[in-house]
Amino acid sequence: MDNVLKSSGLSIGDLAERTGVAPATLRMWETRHGFPAPVRRESGHRRYAESDVEAVREVVRRREEGVRLDRAISQAVDRARAAAAPTPESVFATLRSRHPHLQPQRLTKATLLALSWAIEDEFCARAERATVFGSFQDARFYAPAAPRWEELARVSRAAFALAAGGPDPRAAHVHHVPLAEDSPLRREWTVVCDSVDLPAVLAAWELPGQDDVPDRERLFEAVWAVDPPAVRDAARVLARVAADAGVDEARPVLFELADDPARHAADLATVSMLFNRVVAYVDRFGRS
Repeated sequence: MDNVLKSSGLSIGDLAERTGVAPATLRMWETRHGFPAPVRRESGHRRYAESDVEAVREVVRRREEGVRLDRAISQAVDRARAAAAPTPESVFATLRSRHPHLQPQRLTKATLLALSWAIEDEFCARAERATVFGSFQDARFYAPAAPRWEELARVSRAAFALAAGGPDPRAAHVHHVPLAEDSPLRREWTVVCDSVDLPAVLAAWELPGQDDVPDRERLFEAVWAVDPPAVRDAARVLARVAADAGVDEARPVLFELADDPARHAADLATVSMLFNRVVAYVDRFGRS
């Protein structure tokens, strides 16, 4: 049944059943507002895309919040367009292009671990309803972090782990995203905490030609930030990769991330805690 729907689209009855909006109402919206916009078959029957399901649900949510119908539809269409826009798979390249003030630093894997743990502890674990992402290059690198990420997933709105190879069989709450063989993320290391109160992102690109370098001494170029626009851009890239990989849980997240984040000044106390935690972890790793 799913394969049939994917090839031929959703009927108006399918769309009504999955959104709770009556067919007559959907037809009225189309007549008055041009939404949702179906493809017409030769028979004249309407067919809708999977993306129309979340768009209609978004209109319903907006209406329940008291937004006028025309405005709710306009907002839903804008978000759907933004979510559908092509996005490069490289988080590091996206941040360097869209946020050139983020100057990369060369760090060893040991230092990246310290910075990642600090972000996970001071941001991901403490944020209110955060959506968190981590890309680990390969499943063997994710395995040691799996218990830690399971705990983060329990306190997050959603958690996604991206890596080449199969998912960790112990996983219960983390959504696993397989990386294609040619994905730029197979050379990247990322931690993203997209939240209103404690946003943070770390993105690093592994320098080539390190086949003989000990694992903890591998070098990366890394950038990090706590400003919401940079965090949101990184989250969009990873949510898009997850959705394209067929992870259904990523689709509503991607839709939500289409909105621009609320701007706020960085909390200096939180940044100080992050710095202190990084120093502590670097010191620990340096002595281990």
